[in-house]
Amino acid sequence: MVAMDSARTGRLLQRYTKGRRLVVGCIPYRFKTTSKSYLEGKELEVLLISAQREGKGMLFPKGGWENDESMKEAALRETIEEAGVIGIVQNKLGKWKFKSKSHDGSYVAYMFPLLVKDQLDLWPEKEIRRRAWMGVPEAREACHYTWMKEALDSLACRLVPSTQQQQEIIEEDDELGSKQQLNSEEDFFETYNSEEVFFETRNSEEIEKVDSKQEQHNSEEV
Repeated sequence: MVAMDSARTGRLLQRYTKGRRLVVGCIPYRFKTTSKSYLEGKELEVLLISAQREGKGMLFPKGGWENDESMKEAALRETIEEAGVIGIVQNKLGKWKFKSKSHDGSYVAYMFPLLVKDQLDLWPEKEIRRRAWMGVPEAREACHYTWMKEALDSLACRLVPSTQQQQEIIEEDDELGSKQQLNSEEDFFETYNSEEVFFETRNSEEIEKVDSKQEQHNSEEV
């Protein structure tokens, strides 16, 4: 797939509401196959990128929502520009309000999950961004912004069963397994008993034949 040549710049088309700049972003995610995970052998991983300014740690791709695009279109564009991944933008995770100390401004942010389908080798901000796939606990520790951590928690709650849900699923599987085992045992004994009856009947018939032949032989001797 061909990557876009450059990122959008400037704020001529930038959207605002009540003096707050509107920003949108994505949490890119995938499922990594592993034998240690409960999710049918799959572990949730998310993609973080480095901030442009040193000391700001890692974050999820986000940027301004502009007038000539929908919210999801803007979220996907920002993700391609900053993280170099393409995928399916899914239902909104939530809405957050925050202030920027460096820009002295107020913002309203909307975050979306993005199920990654393709990871680009070249993308507009490759030279100024570092990207890294992480599990949810590691990503939560690495992420610099509190509101982004909350968005990550929302994603994890949506995609990863809780401990209680996992236990309920395990109990259902155990119950189903027990029923299947019981059914198998019942089928076995039913088959065994029917075969036993068959052999008993056959043996009785053979014994009767032998007894009849013996009686006939004895009659002939007399």
